[in-house]
Amino acid sequence: MGKLHEPLDCQNCGLPAALEVMGERWSFMILRAAFNGLHHFEEFLGALGIARNILSNRLARLVEHGIMKREALPDDRRKIEYRLTEKGLDLLPAMLALRQWGEKYGEGVPSNPVLCDVRDGLPIGAINIRAHDSRVLGPKDLEWRDRADVGAAIHNDDDAPVRPALNALG
Repeated sequence: MGKLHEPLDCQNCGLPAALEVMGERWSFMILRAAFNGLHHFEEFLGALGIARNILSNRLARLVEHGIMKREALPDDRRKIEYRLTEKGLDLLPAMLALRQWGEKYGEGVPSNPVLCDVRDGLPIGAINIRAHDSRVLGPKDLEWRDRADVGAAIHNDDDAPVRPALNALG
């Protein structure tokens, strides 16, 4: 097994930065609505039941961080659309993983609607961690390594403590 970093070192970890942008409920709910085709302030307002000032604040924050873009409509410059950017679209696997976790450990009520593959109409599979060769990995298959040691054959001394990778995310 490889050498592990101190798991609470937050300076070299993307999780705190992600949580700084996304770490509260309304941001996730706005993104869920955007992934489901909502684009206008009033649509978000009606669908989410969120206060105007909170919605305005969260949309501005998502735009500021490049997760959504704010665009005036060409036929009426007074009307604004909010669209997911590539950076925002890249959040889809994380959003789906959280939804699946909520379905598994939440209230025991399956979510509806069900997200399906457009090609065959079947539900998507569970979001999982895959190795470079597509093997599905579990917590016992993972370890933290220093970036400089990635890919190198590294062995710990038998006495060296090895912490499972998922004790801390990074």
